[in-house]
Amino acid sequence: MRTLLSILFLVLATLAYGQVSSKGSGTVKQKVSKENNKDKKLATFTFEKNAGDEVLKVKEVIAPEVEEEKVFEVVEQMPEFKGGPLKLFNWLSANVKYPTIAEENGVQGIVIVSFVVERDGSITDVRVVKSVDPSLDKEAARVIKSMPRWIPGKQKGETVRVKYTVPVTFRLQ
Repeated sequence: MRTLLSILFLVLATLAYGQVSSKGSGTVKQKVSKENNKDKKLATFTFEKNAGDEVLKVKEVIAPEVEEEKVFEVVEQMPEFKGGPLKLFNWLSANVKYPTIAEENGVQGIVIVSFVVERDGSITDVRVVKSVDPSLDKEAARVIKSMPRWIPGKQKGETVRVKYTVPVTFRLQ
């Protein structure tokens, strides 16, 4: 629905700027790639103006690929914490604060957390996949959300959104 509204807005904007005369047709296009300047056809339309009545008919709507919304699980180049996996686990252990209640009750274990590494390297959609204890789960989610930006994943040379899973270990000494 949002795509159709966007296309109609583009068509109406084209008409408002006078790019179509009293009778004509046109195509609404979208830039697909900045590198090679390719366009993708989104819709074709006809426009008729008869005795004061304006009629806009959309002949064909081609839904664009929703690649930007897709979250990949495996890509050619997986996202990476700056410095690699060892730096990630060092960062996690330096930033995890053992919840007092879990410490007092002797609760320990491994909380598995999944999240999405966005195109800009930011972390979103943090979820606990394997729970140990509510206090440990909350701390694991907090520390994952506070991570610095990652090096984003790539598919076919383009940065993409990638789902990633990390274990957060809570061990009493």
